[in-house]
Amino acid sequence: MAGQLLNPNLLLAVPLAPLAGAAIAGLLGTQFLGNLVGRKTSHTATILGVLIAFILSVQTLLAVMDGATFNGTIYNWMTIGTLKMEVGFQIDSLSAMMMCVVTFVSLMVHIYTIGYMKDDEGYNRFFAYISLFTFSMLMLVMANNFLQLFFGWEAVGLVSYLLIGFWYQRPTAIVANMKAFLVNRVGDFGFILGIGLLLAYAGTMNYQEVFAKKDELALLSLPGTDWALLTVACICLFIGAMGKSAQFPLHVWLPDSMEGPTPISALIHAATMVTAGIFMVSRMSPLFELSDTALSFILVIGSITALFMGFLGIIQNDIKRVVAYSTLSQLGYMTVALGSSAYSVAVFHLMTHAFFKALLFLGAGSVIIGMHHDQDIRNMGGLRKYMPITWITSLVGSLALIGTPLFSGFYSKDSIIEAVEATHIWGAGFAQFAVLAGVFVTAFYSFRMYFLVFHGKERFGQAHAHGHDDHHAPKAAHGAHGDAHDDHHEEEEDDHAHHGLEPGQKPHESPFVVWLPLVMLAIPSLIIGYLTIGPMLHGDFFKGVIFVGENHPAMEELSHEFHGAMAMAIHGLSTAPFWLALSGVVAAYYCYMVNPRVPAWFFAKFHAIHTLLDNKYYMDKFNEVVFAGGARLLGNGLWNFGDKKLIDGLLVNGSAKVVAWLSSLSRVLQTGYIYHYAFVMILGVLGFLIYFLPFWPAK
Repeated sequence: MAGQLLNPNLLLAVPLAPLAGAAIAGLLGTQFLGNLVGRKTSHTATILGVLIAFILSVQTLLAVMDGATFNGTIYNWMTIGTLKMEVGFQIDSLSAMMMCVVTFVSLMVHIYTIGYMKDDEGYNRFFAYISLFTFSMLMLVMANNFLQLFFGWEAVGLVSYLLIGFWYQRPTAIVANMKAFLVNRVGDFGFILGIGLLLAYAGTMNYQEVFAKKDELALLSLPGTDWALLTVACICLFIGAMGKSAQFPLHVWLPDSMEGPTPISALIHAATMVTAGIFMVSRMSPLFELSDTALSFILVIGSITALFMGFLGIIQNDIKRVVAYSTLSQLGYMTVALGSSAYSVAVFHLMTHAFFKALLFLGAGSVIIGMHHDQDIRNMGGLRKYMPITWITSLVGSLALIGTPLFSGFYSKDSIIEAVEATHIWGAGFAQFAVLAGVFVTAFYSFRMYFLVFHGKERFGQAHAHGHDDHHAPKAAHGAHGDAHDDHHEEEEDDHAHHGLEPGQKPHESPFVVWLPLVMLAIPSLIIGYLTIGPMLHGDFFKGVIFVGENHPAMEELSHEFHGAMAMAIHGLSTAPFWLALSGVVAAYYCYMVNPRVPAWFFAKFHAIHTLLDNKYYMDKFNEVVFAGGARLLGNGLWNFGDKKLIDGLLVNGSAKVVAWLSSLSRVLQTGYIYHYAFVMILGVLGFLIYFLPFWPAK
């Protein structure tokens, strides 16, 4: 089958099937066209669309593994001179793997949503949004040119705006989705500048044509500077990735995206939007390999994100926000791998993380259902015996997240740590410290949440001191209320019914449609790393797709030390990351199960640090004062001077005043008396005589 071309019509069906489902649910299932179809038709159409996409994606992956490829134009939109703007697909091992991950996780989220959103008035609208989200991500990963990449890039941003603000009746949701939209626009500005630079100097937007000119581009400088053109273009492209993949300092939108329903938290944070930046840099590896400066920039940004966002997870009490900060930290790990030129390791961690992070989010949603929409982990405890399936699947997800040997997260996370140790570019020393320290931090906050939720004393069914609710009610839609939203809580309690278990009530296991996706996601969280590390990192799976320069030895050293998945797991038991992770678990157990006075002591002694973390390093306040304040200052200045004084004062009112002044003069002259007009006529004739007298011929 080597060299065989894939069928373009079947490839086109992959993104179009979810789009068709989104159209049925979004147009026919809402008030837009009069609610022509009901809930069952809406969820059946969208799930069927994503199922078709998943089956075709698996077939495509199997064909690609047998040597089939596709890189061609599907639709020519317009041609301007020599520039072609088209819809085209590039299907290779990277895009085929991404297609499978996106469609599988999306399918699980779609099934889960039937149970999670069953009481919500926006049921059909939600299914339309998540199906449209899947279509957008598929268009992004299947693209063979920058134009289609940018279309998918912006489409996932737009749909995430709709999903984060799904409960638009709530002010916090409106703030959160606007925040996500604006922060992503900052990154996207850099992204489009990078695309523009490559277009200007390569003359094309097709990936392969740009890559073919990479050596010529590497010799060019940005006009007017001595900066390497390729370095500037790559950093601009990565700034786009910083927005989408929530890297410091453009990470601030992602924790607030918890305002959306839990299924979309899983979809955004696991398989789609936040992974777009990691995928894009991996796809652009031929360009990034030619700029050590860009790689150092990526390495340092990823290191900061991996470590410092993990610290924030330690003090969160909202179950979804703990998982959200772990997403930020793990995206930092992926970015560190990119900066180390270990692109295949970054994509490998992207894949393993997609499964166990979706599992953790959906597990958190299952807990929220069992707790009657209360999501404060301080109100939980002892849920293990009431929700056994949620408990065991959440444990699998947590063990995968902290990198337990044999679990999927172990293979990808340890490979990142080893890749950083083999890297010698600027910033590698700090990156090594960050990824190792991050192992302990991740284990600590993950199992802090796990122990507080599933073990220990039952703290539900009491008069709650902490009342943070998430989820939805048909009339008054609720969402995630983390600690940052405590000041809204008192007024909300007056408006909404109490959320949480009443005294005497017990939690309950979630329905079949909710726990089935948990089980289906737990399976790859357990085994996918073991099965795929060989071909993906040390085999030919990404051969000819991801490029690594000879001056970047990380992948070569990794392959040299790899002796099989089982040998790696056994060796992992004696390495620093394993013992750091174990220490984090033991520390969490001691602090929250054995001796709860320890966290209280730390809080009392290090209150200033707690305040710093609680305020998320004051990044939101900084943005509010500097950027939002600066924008307001500029806006007020433009309004006061430009609008009021220049436009209204000078142009509009000024011209009216000039006309009025001229009119007042003309009124003085227009007396209505004939002898006044006759006198003026005589003066005029006299003036003409005096003026023209010198020109009269002399007699």
